[in-house]
Amino acid sequence: MKENGGRKQGAASPCAACKLLRRRCPHDCVFAPYFPADEPHKFANVHKVFGASNVNKMLQELPVHQRGDAVSSMVYEANARIRDPVYGCVGAISSLQQQIDTLQTQLALAQAEVVHLRVRQNASISHHGFGSTSPTNSGSPPSKHVGSQAKPIFDMDMIVDQASLEKMGGDRSSGGAAEVRVAASRLEMGLDH
Repeated sequence: MKENGGRKQGAASPCAACKLLRRRCPHDCVFAPYFPADEPHKFANVHKVFGASNVNKMLQELPVHQRGDAVSSMVYEANARIRDPVYGCVGAISSLQQQIDTLQTQLALAQAEVVHLRVRQNASISHHGFGSTSPTNSGSPPSKHVGSQAKPIFDMDMIVDQASLEKMGGDRSSGGAAEVRVAASRLEMGLDH
């Protein structure tokens, strides 16, 4: 028995598509290379979403070297559509976009905090003088006194009035939109008191 396209001639088991469609699997079956018999769920989902005749037409219209990618795309879309019948892949993309937006906001907050801490450190160093040999000016950030009240980590002493917000929102090329997003997210997160 010779192997032909992943199947043995003679006692050939039908591909997952032909098995589901309950038909004889010809030796030149367009589905066989992409829907093997040991992965029946793969074709079942694609058939449910796209229909066997549509998948057959799409595969026959494509050059052979592009069919594998087309099947991968159809399987991905079908699985996404089964999980989320309303939005499918768009729901997954939207969720990932929201995660990106959240992470960009967190990154902007962290960068603003770093800038704020550097400004505070520079102000503290210039206030204490460069030539001081006291242990508080050893190149590390000044430590807080035991009796002083610690500030929250995101308290950046940032004051933004309505006019500034409108000015920043109007000119997106200067990075104002990012600053507005940071200010808005700080307000949403309850960081501004």
